[in-house]
Amino acid sequence: MKRAAPRSTLRRIIKTHKPQLRLATNADLLVHLNFLLFLHRLAEEARTNAFENKSKIIKSEHTIAAAKVILKKSRG
Repeated sequence: MKRAAPRSTLRRIIKTHKPQLRLATNADLLVHLNFLLFLHRLAEEARTNAFENKSKIIKSEHTIAAAKVILKKSRG
């Protein structure tokens, strides 16, 4: 069962960090989609790190190494 994006929570978080920012009606959905894509990339990279280390379980060091790579790639 799919859950809807927590729109009010996302809007509140964005407004607390940037109160002067005016948001479009679907900006919170785009932020949520960007977050989901980031998590998917992180999971894929951590899985490949675990596979390269011949580990069947994704451990925290695999995720941390993947986060460094993903964050470096997504900087722009």
